Amino acid sequence: MEPIHSIQPVMSPLRPHLSRLVLALWLAACPTPAGWGAETLSIELPPPNTDGGLPLMAALKARKTTREFSAQPVDDQTLGNLLWAAFGVNRAATGGRTAPSAMNAQETDLYVACADGLFRYEAGPHHLRRVLTADLRALTGGQEFARQAPLALIYVADLSRLSRARPADREFYAAVDTGYISQNVYLYCASAGLATVVHDLDRPPLAQAMGLGPDQRVILAQAVGFPKPPEP
Repeated sequence: MEPIHSIQPVMSPLRPHLSRLVLALWLAACPTPAGWGAETLSIELPPPNTDGGLPLMAALKARKTTREFSAQPVDDQTLGNLLWAAFGVNRAATGGRTAPSAMNAQETDLYVACADGLFRYEAGPHHLRRVLTADLRALTGGQEFARQAPLALIYVADLSRLSRARPADREFYAAVDTGYISQNVYLYCASAGLATVVHDLDRPPLAQAMGLGPDQRVILAQAVGFPKPPEP
């Protein structure tokens, strides 16, 4: 993920006349103030580029799992395209998404872990909300690729949104819905030349580090980045 240039304070304690440039420089130089920055910074993503890319059949042919990543950061446009393809809003009038969900509960939240911290994707405004400043990628998997990949997508289900489903079925529906979203990610990565792998993980430590509530469940994680170039 490239350095963030479009951080916007939602409840900034700074004086209103400070320019965005001054604010960005201040954030780069100073630690995030306790009780403010982790929950009050939104990062606007570029509008998704919905034209171009591989035809569906070509993307299916190219779809694969890759466990080796380069250190090349993922630019903001590619990240915005990726998240929109995963579970973005494709029908503004109804709030419909690019992946189905049981009873249209839309219970899955996408979190992005990277070197800059932990962010939650908010599909309606198509932006990221900073949740933590800590880099949690090492908690998303026990293998080395989890630490090497520039991005780790974390799929978290809020089971309270599945109130129309029987309690015994809610985690099942959440797991199925995560599968739809992660496959969207696979197909976008195949189309855009990115590498990705979906993987299991030790959920309780990550859930604790993320500060999840009792109705929230970590379902899966998915590493994303550019493929490692072949050895010369």
